[in-house]
Amino acid sequence: MSRRFTAGAVATATALALLGAIPAGPAVAAPDTSAESTSYTVIAEETTSTAAAIEAIEAAGGTVVDATAGVGMFQVVSDQADFAAKVAAAPALLGAAEKRAIGYAPRQRFDAVEQEHLIAGGKSAGKHGKPDGHGTRMDPLDEKLWGLPMLRADKSRRVEPGDRRVTVGVLDTGIDGQHPDLKANFSYSLSRNFAPDIVDIDGPCEVESCLDPVDRDDSGHGTHVAGTIGAAANGFGLSGVAPGVTLVALKGGQDSGYFFLDSVVNALVYAGDAGIDVVNMSFYIDPWLYNCLNNVADSAEEQASQRATIVAVNRALHYAHKRGVTLIGSLGNNHEDLGAPRPDSSSPNYGGTPRLRPIDNATCWDLPVEGAHVIGVSALGPSKAKADYSNYGLEQISVSAPGGWFRDGYGTPTHRTYDNTILSSYPLHVLQEEGAVDDEGDIVPGAESYVFKECTSAGVCGYYTYLQGTSMASPHVSGVASLIVSKYGNWDWRRGGLTLDPTKVEKHLYRTAAETACPDPRLVSYANEGRSPEWDAYCDGGQSFNGFYGYGVVDAYAAVTTPLRHH
Repeated sequence: MSRRFTAGAVATATALALLGAIPAGPAVAAPDTSAESTSYTVIAEETTSTAAAIEAIEAAGGTVVDATAGVGMFQVVSDQADFAAKVAAAPALLGAAEKRAIGYAPRQRFDAVEQEHLIAGGKSAGKHGKPDGHGTRMDPLDEKLWGLPMLRADKSRRVEPGDRRVTVGVLDTGIDGQHPDLKANFSYSLSRNFAPDIVDIDGPCEVESCLDPVDRDDSGHGTHVAGTIGAAANGFGLSGVAPGVTLVALKGGQDSGYFFLDSVVNALVYAGDAGIDVVNMSFYIDPWLYNCLNNVADSAEEQASQRATIVAVNRALHYAHKRGVTLIGSLGNNHEDLGAPRPDSSSPNYGGTPRLRPIDNATCWDLPVEGAHVIGVSALGPSKAKADYSNYGLEQISVSAPGGWFRDGYGTPTHRTYDNTILSSYPLHVLQEEGAVDDEGDIVPGAESYVFKECTSAGVCGYYTYLQGTSMASPHVSGVASLIVSKYGNWDWRRGGLTLDPTKVEKHLYRTAAETACPDPRLVSYANEGRSPEWDAYCDGGQSFNGFYGYGVVDAYAAVTTPLRHH
């Protein structure tokens, strides 16, 4: 996807006594589509009614085009240059997050970490070893999925393969619902697209409405995530951690990889309303790597925008959690301790010029990674070592899981090989755009080591490729969480499926994770892997909880064989 997928960890106590529902209000106006207008996401104060918020927005020179009343969020267009400043000054409003066109940007679906194996010119060392045969219905490519036996997910499926009544939302760039390994588990009726194409950053729209069908993924990232969670165990291709659950596309990311506030908040609110059981999040909300309350490097309007983002995201996370959604996210690929973050030089990455910003851990948050109720996941390589790129830290981490590490296995034949990363499903048309597959659907010479093609007896073919990142770690955890709901959930006629209190899911996930101690020595240098001292990482904490592994490596088999505690 874009340049930098990240996300999820512990709940943040902040200036968020600001949480509260805002009642529904009047109908909103038709959008102003003039070229001079700029789009904004405006957040109201907690006690502001919808009618009062719209009145204040109009007084500032804006036109409301849509509203998510439950969290006090409004989509607005305005041709007033000082609109954001007026919103920041309005007592009824918190701030306005701007969507400013910056000219067409070529698609950069993934950051350098996620496709490092391609950029560096990796090779294949062969499989890491087949699962030990205790699982059932293992698929042909599962022998390349070293993450399944690490989680004992190859064994857990004989106890609990996942219940179709359990739904996992993939809040990402979409899911290729036509992929033959995903189609049987994909829900058209529940899936939604919250992120229409934006021509300036995504290129020309593929459909007239610019709202892609819910079974479309023009990035590939969401399809890869979905396969790890719930690719079917059908004797074809590969299988996911929970091959029996239902996959739901919550398209909140642009094709180009940007994730904007309104799309993410709307997806989370919908997940709560629709009864989704688990939501996987592997991104940060653009344009700020860290949203801060009052960063000295930012203008007053930018500070107000970030304060509004902090409030809106936490409102949405609380909303979803209260309605039974277990929230899981990746910790990010910036190789830093999130409790002691480095200065940020990448923001804003849209609508402005990036600049060096000091990051104060007490007043800045990486969202949704540090948002309320989010289970944060670090990434491991096949050796169970923390991947060099993975963020970590006692304050944010919850658990760890396989995310891939291209440089793992230093001094062995597996070092710098594709096999160290994560294989999963991928859209054919994206591989064709990337030049790995030709117009006839054949893998091009040179790509056979990192792209795989599997065809059914009916001649329907699915495609698979390798990626690495904390984005690949969090779906392993989302899969395990969905198994917990499948095994221990209760039928809820209102939701039309199984449900389990997300707090119980979280506690059971932690209790059944495999405790893993810090390495010795605790200060890990990645010099042998070619990294500078900036990448050195110190593991703080004990075996039961530490900054690299959290409560431990998630364990699917233990999760479905250990009785659930009901208190």
